[in-house]
Parts: sequence; C-alpha cells; structure tokens
Amino acid sequence: QVQLVESGGGLVQAGGSLRLSCVASESIFGINAMGWYRQFPGKRRELVASISTDGSTNYADSVKGRFTISRDNAKNTLYLQMNSLKPEDTANYQCNIDGYTSDYEEYLELWGQGTLVTVSS
Repeated sequence: QVQLVESGGGLVQAGGSLRLSCVASESIFGINAMGWYRQFPGKRRELVASISTDGSTNYADSVKGRFTISRDNAKNTLYLQMNSLKPEDTANYQCNIDGYTSDYEEYLELWGQGTLVTVSS
C-alpha cells in the first residue's frame, strides 16, 4: 500500500522558514495532481500550492512570493519551502498526490498524515 509520509513541521517565529517534505513509499505513475493543503481549526482544507507534471505551479494568493513547491521525482518526494512565515500560516499541512500504481490497475488518491506548523508572533 502506497503511503505518503510528511515531515518538517514545527514551531517557528514569525519571519522564519520551514521546509516540508512528503515522501511516497513507492513510485507513483501517471500523476494527475500533486499539492500541499492546509487546514485551520474549524475550517475546510484549502489548497496552498500545486505542481503539475510539466512543472508549472499554482499558489494561493496568501502565500504567493513566500512559499515554493517543488518535487524530486528520483526521490519520490514533494517539498514546500515556506519563507517569511506569518502567525496566520499556523495550520495542519497535508500533501496530496493522485496517480496510479506501477501496473496502472489502481488509481490512488493519497494524503499524508499531516504535519503541524505553528508560527509565533
């Protein structure tokens, strides 16, 4: 069973940086979507950033210019570099990858377990 494991969250002061990582336990094929989401307490999950197979990226307006999404296909890893963090970035961050198993017989909609980012003022 393919799993996504996140790391890199923690406590940081406003203005600081964190890099989140999301590692897939196996290679994922025919990827349709790769992205980072966050969820504030009592709120719906929202898209933070996404990256397509051709490398094009998309960001929420609230993080443009501060966050960068990237991927390393050889390492089956998705990253989110977060700079100039603000207290309002405090949330649980989850990665998402949609694609297929190596035999293309099963479509996967994978989510990481979430990593908490806390930004103090």
